[in-house]
Amino acid sequence: MVNSQASGVPLAPRLCAGCGGKIADRFLLFSMERYWHTRCLKCSCCQAQLGDIGTTCYSKGGMILCRSDYIRLFGHSGACSACGQSIPANEMVMRAQGNVYHLKCFSCATCRNRLMPGDRFHYVNGTIFCEHDRPGAALLTSHLPPLQSSSVLTDQNVC
Repeated sequence: MVNSQASGVPLAPRLCAGCGGKIADRFLLFSMERYWHTRCLKCSCCQAQLGDIGTTCYSKGGMILCRSDYIRLFGHSGACSACGQSIPANEMVMRAQGNVYHLKCFSCATCRNRLMPGDRFHYVNGTIFCEHDRPGAALLTSHLPPLQSSSVLTDQNVC
């Protein structure tokens, strides 16, 4: 994202990719190969004006995102925490403890059964276990953190 100030040289009027209006402001933003009014380049989720919160914005699946929302939705790398492969923006994912997984990769470390949306699971030291395979479950049940539920994120309902 580049914040540009118009110089003394007259330029052809630029059109804002956000509102479609002419950009006659002293400052304009150039991001994703398009020009924007500073007020029009906003995060698709939180509606923060991206020019006001930094010099970086993210784009995935037709959404323009601030850093916080990108990480919240797609993880730090935009990749599956299990296999490391990229996750397309329109793909449903599973999330646990800030990590994001392909549906096919969200499985129990012991029995390898794939966990489905709504299944209960345990997340222990970065490893996913189904309800039945938690290590030491019989011995340590009184000292374990609470059981977590899975959550599903789709491109239809991301924010």
